[in-house]
Amino acid sequence: MTAKQLKNLTNKGIDKVIETSTTKTLDFEEKTEDLELLSEEKLLTKPKKLPLSKRGTAIEINHVDFYYQHGNKQALFDINMKIKENTVTAFIGPSGCGKSTILRSINRMNDLVEGTALEGEIIVNKSNVYDPGVDVARLRTEVGMVFQKANPFPMSIYDNVAFGPRSQGVKDKAALNQIVEDSLRKAALWDDVKDYLKDSALGLSGGQQQRLCIARAIAMRPKILLMDEPTSALDPIATLKVEELVLKLKDEYTIVIVTHSMAQAARVSDYTAFFLQGELVEFDKTKKIFTNPKDKKTEDYISGRFG
Repeated sequence: MTAKQLKNLTNKGIDKVIETSTTKTLDFEEKTEDLELLSEEKLLTKPKKLPLSKRGTAIEINHVDFYYQHGNKQALFDINMKIKENTVTAFIGPSGCGKSTILRSINRMNDLVEGTALEGEIIVNKSNVYDPGVDVARLRTEVGMVFQKANPFPMSIYDNVAFGPRSQGVKDKAALNQIVEDSLRKAALWDDVKDYLKDSALGLSGGQQQRLCIARAIAMRPKILLMDEPTSALDPIATLKVEELVLKLKDEYTIVIVTHSMAQAARVSDYTAFFLQGELVEFDKTKKIFTNPKDKKTEDYISGRFG
């Protein structure tokens, strides 16, 4: 083979290598582009939380007046508000301003107080809860309540959570076990008590008892959770755990919380309603209420000038 033939053969080999390398590079680039397109498509189709402005209404309160003492004492004056789904709404205001009264009106807990009366309407699930013939027991199943002071039943941890489902006719042991575990997990209590489910609930700490009460409410599969100052009797660490829990639960529930703590309202809520002397002074996104309130009374209360 002559030197010229060898050179031609070598050049052909180099050209082949370059061609093969270029083809592989192009293939790699095409595949990379496909992966990028796939990632973008996946990103675009990934479920996103609806912005607050586009969420539906969970609770609608229209022209509500409320009376104690057989109509002799008016506690609420023409309350109007719409509470959005899967949000946390904080009710703030000084003692006696009506925030707990309106909260308890949502699931008709005020019916238990003699001599009370409500005018107007509160719409939950597109129905006025004060219409004649409303099944109040069912309403309280769909609208759970957590009270200011933890009130576990004097029975085991397991029986506390299973109490509601059993009363609704759930008898299957496996189903009850699942409900108890799911509810305790959602209440961030499962890891603390899973080995002590048969122990008395009264042996738990104050913070654990309050989370147990939340688990008990969750076990009824409500759509709405009402919380009346749920951390007022707790220490700062237990309070933080409940607040973290509230932020997680709003993905599944609509939460309304009454609180005297401005810091707590700012930390956990999406919307804040300020009540004063039975009137709803202002209701808006929490950030706006705390940074740029419309009403001077709101500004004065938040800044600590009164209340």
